[in-house]
Amino acid sequence: MNKDKQLYFGWYIVIAASIIGLLTTGMRMGIGPFIHPIMEDLKLSRTEISLVVSVGMLVYGIGMVLAGILLKTFNTRIVLLIGLAIVCISTIWTVYSKGMLSFFLSYGVFLSIGLSFLSNITLSPIVSKWFVRQRGKVLFYLTTGGMAGIAILTPVETWMIGLVGWKNTLLFFGVIFVCIILPSAIFIMREDVPEEADSPGNASGITRQEAPATVTLKDALKTTTYWKIVFVLFACGFGMNLLGSHGVPMLMDHHFGPMTASFGVGLIGIVAIFGTLFLGQLADRFPRRNILFLVFFVRGLGFFGLVLSAHTWQLFLVSIIGGLVWAGSVAMATAILGDLYGVKLLGILNGLAFFVGHQIGAAIGSFLGGWGYEVFGTHLFSFSAAGILALLASLASITLPQSLSFSKPIKLGEKHNITTGQ
Repeated sequence: MNKDKQLYFGWYIVIAASIIGLLTTGMRMGIGPFIHPIMEDLKLSRTEISLVVSVGMLVYGIGMVLAGILLKTFNTRIVLLIGLAIVCISTIWTVYSKGMLSFFLSYGVFLSIGLSFLSNITLSPIVSKWFVRQRGKVLFYLTTGGMAGIAILTPVETWMIGLVGWKNTLLFFGVIFVCIILPSAIFIMREDVPEEADSPGNASGITRQEAPATVTLKDALKTTTYWKIVFVLFACGFGMNLLGSHGVPMLMDHHFGPMTASFGVGLIGIVAIFGTLFLGQLADRFPRRNILFLVFFVRGLGFFGLVLSAHTWQLFLVSIIGGLVWAGSVAMATAILGDLYGVKLLGILNGLAFFVGHQIGAAIGSFLGGWGYEVFGTHLFSFSAAGILALLASLASITLPQSLSFSKPIKLGEKHNITTGQ
């Protein structure tokens, strides 16, 4: 075959990473269908299981920081294999849990750590290394896998739980993890990036900022820009995990049937798949902060619409509109971090931002979803909070700079060494 016609190997990494993201996000965000059967089987209250989920979100964030640190010492393959081993062990442990403490440790702690090692924190750096000119696009594609996880696994989990129970459903997905991640880690995840780390095309002529190799973690943490991104991820984590943990139960409490509620949440992910493909085409052509603003503005309005939906058509309409921009926040935040601080620091900066921002927000959102309903008797409290935070995040996004003082501007498509960011 002509070398010019061969598919750039980086695309195989993007495909494999997207499928892994589908499984990881589907498992992490797919707790909704499991909540009622686990509550009944283990005799847990709504607040107790919300506590387990919220602590799991914090542990997931800690695991992301650990994954970022491990990436500097080892490589993507090793981190993925460690994560897979932890997921397998903790899944079996969860199935045999007999009470609150056992379930808390197996599901809330160890499964969260394992999934964090399989998350975008591990996958984004290797994808960013292989792509420069199309970095925004491929990070959107990576996020598409996560949205597919919500779209596909939420209704599938609901169906399987009704058919074989929550324990067998969890074991089934554990086997799927092994079948997908093991060969992907061994045969596809390569660190030897070509000198011209990108595939042909998409030379849009937009000037981006690529940080020099001298930028340190301390330099990044001193910038206001980084902490704005942390807040943006806080709002993202709060809302996404509130929806993932309590979206289905909330809709069922609002008198929607189980499958309608699951499909309503899953529809967000279905539409998000196409939304990310569309936004991915814009990610390298327009200022990333503008796209991030649009994502959070529409998402904020969507939370209010979701909790106020009274009819099926309203639910599905809100899901469709919200799904158009649902996946853009993580992709754009990651791309901005890579642009401004460099790929070398992306793993640790992304992991830290996810822990301090995204996962603390996720823990608070997951807990308030259950606690707020039991205390106030309504979901309006927690879902309105998610909407307000998203609107504030849209304001923070539009004020992000396109360059930093220590950044060195380059022309996209220009030859440079991606490993040094020069």
